[in-house]
Amino acid sequence: MELSGFHDEIFPLAVSFGATGGPERRSEIVALTSGREKRNLRLSQSRHRYDVGTGVRSLADMHDVLDFFEARRGSLHAFRFRDPFDMKSCRPDGESGPLDQIQGAGDGVRSRFPLVKSYGTGADAYQRLISKPIVATLRVAVGGVERSRPAEFSFDDATGELVFTSAAVPPAGALVTAGFEFHVPVRFDMEQLSLNLTAFKAGQIPSIPLVEVRP
Repeated sequence: MELSGFHDEIFPLAVSFGATGGPERRSEIVALTSGREKRNLRLSQSRHRYDVGTGVRSLADMHDVLDFFEARRGSLHAFRFRDPFDMKSCRPDGESGPLDQIQGAGDGVRSRFPLVKSYGTGADAYQRLISKPIVATLRVAVGGVERSRPAEFSFDDATGELVFTSAAVPPAGALVTAGFEFHVPVRFDMEQLSLNLTAFKAGQIPSIPLVEVRP
């Protein structure tokens, strides 16, 4: 699905806090006659999946999900989701800052840098592309000195890149870093909601699967 079918709306926060889920990896594993295995990564980027049915605790929650599902036309349009486990450039209990994540190094010419969050260190580190940051929380530094937005940089929502103005292009060798909070672009991975009234003013939706979409 292309993000052209994207609604810039956020899934109900009260329900998302009770979600379960996380990253999905797909590897192809072939057992050789020697007993060894040959393993190939099928997806370069992990794909996140969630079930937010566990977050529905009241009739009001159920109505909010119903309203949101209908407005998105089911699985037709993607939307923003706040992952309760991973939503910042730093640890979930920390406060994001402009030095949190390395975005690359300047060469005196390059003005665009994909926004990423790294997991792990060294050669084994995984760089996750962040396409839906909360722009108001986005802070950027070059060579350890924080830059101002929008005078010196902006965020291109169409490409998921930090864009520096011509007068603020990072000089050669200068490290570009960033801090931010972010949402995950997802869609409903279902075509029907199964609603259930468990008691007076209490609702239940056993399963509401969401799946991450890519630009």
